[in-house]
Parts: sequence; C-alpha cells; structure tokens
Amino acid sequence: MPPELLRMIIAAVLVVAFVFLNAMILGYMERKVSAHIQRRPGLMEVGPHGILQLLIDGLKLIGKQLVVPEGSNKFLFRLAPVLSFAPCVLPFVVIPFARKLQIVSMDISLIFILAMTSINVIAILVAGWASNNKYSLFGTFRSVAQAVSYEIPMLLSLLSIILMTSTFSLQGIIAAQKYYWFILIQPLAFIIYFISGMAETNRAPFDMPEAESELTAGFHTEYSGMGFSFFFLAEYANMFTVCSIATVLFLGGWKGIPLPLGDYTGIFWFMLKVYGLLFVMIWVRWTYPRVRFDQLMTFCWKYLIPFALVNLLITAVLVKLL
Repeated sequence: MPPELLRMIIAAVLVVAFVFLNAMILGYMERKVSAHIQRRPGLMEVGPHGILQLLIDGLKLIGKQLVVPEGSNKFLFRLAPVLSFAPCVLPFVVIPFARKLQIVSMDISLIFILAMTSINVIAILVAGWASNNKYSLFGTFRSVAQAVSYEIPMLLSLLSIILMTSTFSLQGIIAAQKYYWFILIQPLAFIIYFISGMAETNRAPFDMPEAESELTAGFHTEYSGMGFSFFFLAEYANMFTVCSIATVLFLGGWKGIPLPLGDYTGIFWFMLKVYGLLFVMIWVRWTYPRVRFDQLMTFCWKYLIPFALVNLLITAVLVKLL
C-alpha cells in the first residue's frame, strides 16, 4: 500500500473517531453544566459522576430502528442524516491542532471549512422536506432562513481578519499573531462571529428550527436511531468547528506557553481555548431564553450586519493607511 494512501486512511479513521469522542465529551459537558447551573447533580448513575452515560446512550441509539414515515420520500429521508454528517467531518482535516499537527495544509483552508459547514443547511432542508411532516417543514424553513441570514455577518467579521493578514491559510493567520492575538484589536468582529456561530449551529437562544415547545423537535421530528444520531453528531462537530475557527482567527490558535512536547505542545493550548469557547456556548444556552423568530431575524439584519460592515470598513481604511 502506498504510504500516502495509508496516511489518508489512518487520518480518516482518527478524524471520525475524534468526532464521536467530541460528541460524547460535549454531551457530558452539556448535561453537567446545565445541571450545575440549575443547582442539581445531573448525571450520576452510570460510571463515576455519570461519565459513561453518553456511551450507553450511543449504544441505545445504535440499537434503535430507523422508522421511515409513510408518505415520506424514503431515499431522501435516509440520505439526509448522511448528508448532514459527512461534510461536518471534513473541516477537521485542515484544522491546525498544533504547529505540525494538521492532516492537510491548504492555502484556502478557511474557504474550505466555510464551504463544508454550509452543506449542513442543504441536509436540513432535505430532511425536513422528505419527512412529510408539517413540524419538520416549518423547522426547515426557519433553519434555512436563519442560516442564510447569519452567514452574512459571520463572513463579514472574518473578512476583517483576512484584510489584516492577506491569507486564507489557517497556519498563516496563526503566524500573523506573533505579538498579540487579534481579539485585542478586533473585539467587535469576535463578538459578531461568535453570536453568528451560535445561530449557525442552531444553539439556544437561537434554536428556533428545533424549538421543542412549538415544533416538537423541528426538522428531525421523524428521525430515530442512527438517523437522529447523525444529526446529533453533526451539531456537536459544527460547534467544535465554529470554536476552532474563532480560536485560530482571534485567539492565536495553538500558540501558548511552551511545554516540553516540542512542536506538538500547541494541541494542549488549542484544545483548552476551543473547549473554553464551547463551555461559553453551553453556558449561554442555559442562561438566556429562546428568542422569537422575528426578533432573531431583526437582530441579524438591523444590528449584526450593519455593525459588521462598519467594522470591516474601518479595518479596510486602517489597513490601507498603516
């Protein structure tokens, strides 16, 4: 077997394994953080402090049957979860976890990640339409409108960093933060990106596409078993990707205090920053109530986009002058 092919196979196995492990960690974090915010113990039964609960939940979902509703488009119904999960794995291939811990180094890494994460919207659209369920369809309409709207301020905030560094390479952007992190000079861009990222991943208080109180579960109402698991995995993978981009562009990526691990020291700092941002995402979910859909769209079009445009304009002028 050619060495390059073997390297690709090993990398693919490691990435998929990490996506599953990340979902277990975030699922445990989500339930424990929410429990402590609500002053209750949370998971305690399976394993010490319930640490094995997510493994048991995963096995339970694998054992469940994927029921295809009568009247649905059976092919698209089965395709949607795979279409949601597969593109969410690919960004992990170009994320720089450390100086020499990146599977593929590309000059357009950032564009590649944004393109892959955008496919999830198509998967949600297919899932909602193919389910032949009005709740799923309403959730789909909301999700598409929300994703298309919040992609605009997200991209505008990232463009501010691109103007400063003149590169789409993630390693190049990290190298440009030699003396200071970009969050110090682009705090507004960071806030806009992070809020847009929460909306893009359908996280509360922007979880209108899957509002349980009115849409039962939104676009995945009819899904069970591994079909539901793929949507679950995709959401947590997207959360990790959003926080990874924020870490690379605003928080110096893998840079930190040198440790005795050589060029692989960065993975410790990278993971610390990413899971710190993920903790904030979970914290926000269990702190703020869900907004109405008209408030959601108004906030994007009347506040985030104008602020992102002004920030981009100021950045462009300063880059030109300095």
